[in-house]
Amino acid sequence: MGPTGAAQVPLDPLLEGVLGILLPVLSGIVVGASLSLTGGGGSILAVPLLIYLIGIKDPHQAIGTSALVVGAIAAASMINHRAQGNLRVREGLTFGIPGVAGTLIGSQLGILTPSSELLLLFAIFMIVMGYRVFTRKPKPAGTSWTVQQATSGRRNLAVSGVLVGIAAGYFGIGGGFLIVPALMHSAGLDIVRAIGTSLLPVSMFGFSTGIRYTAEGQISWQVAIPFVAGGLAGAFVGTKLVMRIPQQALLRIFGLLMFAVAGYMIFRTVLG
Repeated sequence: MGPTGAAQVPLDPLLEGVLGILLPVLSGIVVGASLSLTGGGGSILAVPLLIYLIGIKDPHQAIGTSALVVGAIAAASMINHRAQGNLRVREGLTFGIPGVAGTLIGSQLGILTPSSELLLLFAIFMIVMGYRVFTRKPKPAGTSWTVQQATSGRRNLAVSGVLVGIAAGYFGIGGGFLIVPALMHSAGLDIVRAIGTSLLPVSMFGFSTGIRYTAEGQISWQVAIPFVAGGLAGAFVGTKLVMRIPQQALLRIFGLLMFAVAGYMIFRTVLG
């Protein structure tokens, strides 16, 4: 296990076995915590972690595995958020059901895209999302919307769901950083409820994309299982912390992290 393309130093089989479990678990903790804290971040970091830390060499396999584990982690995190009253099922399904159709389109396009081009496009996508995250201003907790605004907003949610679903399927992400702003703008949810609600469509998108990649044999189950185990622990911790950490500071940290990871991906993809 190690970064793709790096010179490998032979490891003791026992140590290699331990790292084969430990690295996915630690990566899962990072992904799970960030999903609970921001409604995203973790999903877009999963693919770079799978490729450059854990050592999955095929980007398509990394994307398929990412989608599946993000779906499972988001589902577990959603249960925790529901217990705290942060999940709005109606808004989540309004976004998620049309979005599943988008994930089927996106995942098929991803499978057909050459690996090197897919990674470069993923890095560019990370830069765009990093900018959106860094400049996003959270809506104050407790914000509500009028009946007229909600009716108009739900129509927008369905259209947004399809578009975000295409991106989620193509890149093997949950799409939380796109879903949270859409829920805040179109459904009038505050930042905490938007994060909790976003996990419903994130789980739907992750599972539908993962199923499509499973049909292509592009899932690393050896990595996925410990990754999900770590993600469950991270999701639990993140849910406990979501009300205690200033969201603006957290979003800016994640935005900067996404810029850094995207830059590294472009360097590795273009310059090798």
